[in-house]
Amino acid sequence: MPPLHDRMAGRVPALTREIVAGIATDVPFYRELPPPALAGPVSESVTAVLGLLVKLLKEPGPLRPGDLTAVVELSARRARDHLPLEAALTAYLIGARAWWRALTEAAGPDELAAAGARLLDGLAAVMPAVVVAHLQAQEDLHSEDKRARRELLAALLDGRPAAPFAEAARVELGRRHTVLLLRFDPRPPDRLVQVALDAHTGTPVLADHVGGIALLPGGTDAAALVAGLAEALDTTVLAAAADADGPPRIPAASAEAGEVLDLVTRLGRRSGVYRLDDVLVEYQLARPGPGLARLAAKLDPLADHPYLLETLRSFVQHGHNRSRVAQELHIHRNTLDYRLGRVTALTGLDPAVPAEARLLDAALTALDLHRSDGTAAR
Repeated sequence: MPPLHDRMAGRVPALTREIVAGIATDVPFYRELPPPALAGPVSESVTAVLGLLVKLLKEPGPLRPGDLTAVVELSARRARDHLPLEAALTAYLIGARAWWRALTEAAGPDELAAAGARLLDGLAAVMPAVVVAHLQAQEDLHSEDKRARRELLAALLDGRPAAPFAEAARVELGRRHTVLLLRFDPRPPDRLVQVALDAHTGTPVLADHVGGIALLPGGTDAAALVAGLAEALDTTVLAAAADADGPPRIPAASAEAGEVLDLVTRLGRRSGVYRLDDVLVEYQLARPGPGLARLAAKLDPLADHPYLLETLRSFVQHGHNRSRVAQELHIHRNTLDYRLGRVTALTGLDPAVPAEARLLDAALTALDLHRSDGTAAR
């Protein structure tokens, strides 16, 4: 009778077909591969591993590093094709079971124990090497993916043709996007921000963490996302958003969001997401011109009375709701009425008169903008 290694070598072609059919049935990644891939690279990998098992039956001692070279390289190729590591390990176990069944048929009673031990020796040598190669290939691939995604985002923000970059990054661009600019206080690790963005949207988000910009799929609830980021990352998030109807509009949306974020930062807003519609009056007031300084000057009489300015600011922020203002400032309603009366006496503007209340609101905004520019109102 031929030695066991020769008997098993003769079974390698049939075993390869059996194992390939088994992993194509039981492992989702392989199930989606086209037949040429299964008949070509996948079968090649299986045959190579079975060849090592035959070698172990034929020769005593452990496998040498050179024996593993071909198998490790084939595994790295599969990793670069985005084969998940768990799918690769499942395929090895399917193959090991098939090899063991064939051994029990081909080996004699006095050969089976030693053959089983050699199978375990083979798995102990091959699988760690495959895992290391797979993880290294995935890390390299991840780095390439991140670079491709950064290049894609840069092209979209610059208004350059993005199709080649989208293809390299394997990203399908939608028709609508939301540009989101983010400022954190304190700033969390970039990795956690990316994870939180991806988790909320359910898809990998194009993001430049240095610039604090993210490109969200159209239809994303930006307010809910920002609230989720603040909670998940235990930080304060100030953000601005603008929609882009198609990739060509992304640069304009980015510019708009940038102006809004700059504006709400200058106004001292602390958290939340803002769009241009939320700050239209403030946006217009911030345009260059002599009107801003003259508006801010309406509050010059309060410069020596900071408590009156604080009261007016709270009055504006709470939509002229006197009960909420008194509660926030921890003062009696009568005290609030007295302070607002003093504001009227000093400025000549009565918060109880709608037209004059609007002027006070605008003057307070102008004062904040004026101060953010490092200029004192006159």
